[in-house]
Amino acid sequence: MHVNIRPCGPGAAAALALVGQATFLETYADVLPAADIVAHCAREHGEARYAAWLEQADYRLWIAELAATGVGVGYAVLCLPDLPVPLEPGDLELKRIYLLSKYQGGGVGARMMATACHAAQAAGARRILLGVYGINHAAIAFYTRQGFTQAGVRQFRVGANTYDDLVLARDL
Repeated sequence: MHVNIRPCGPGAAAALALVGQATFLETYADVLPAADIVAHCAREHGEARYAAWLEQADYRLWIAELAATGVGVGYAVLCLPDLPVPLEPGDLELKRIYLLSKYQGGGVGARMMATACHAAQAAGARRILLGVYGINHAAIAFYTRQGFTQAGVRQFRVGANTYDDLVLARDL
């Protein structure tokens, strides 16, 4: 199946929220308590979160959609960094890059990453940063293949629990 990646406009919030909730649940259902997932998805993957980001000039969002149906299967969010590491002029954060597992391994993730990196370069960025759950080995392996290295660690709270995220960086 062919997947298109396109920039998001104001009307994309509902589709982004659906993909955000589906990918978060799919990735963490066997790691996080159910109540924590539900609360986190309502707050961090609710339609209002994406609508707010879509209105901000310093946020760029893309959705990966099945060409045949237009159904979203992934997305990426690029913005100013909010990470607990020493920042450099020209840093941007890849706040999210999520893709349903069925579409992983076929190059869609790499295309989404390339899209975000090209946009960051076009905006004058010299480095891109991201946070990833420290035991999400598949994601860490993907980011390593994309040229990212560890720049730090942050605490990430989901519900009543705190987890360690790795902060990764890649020069552009």
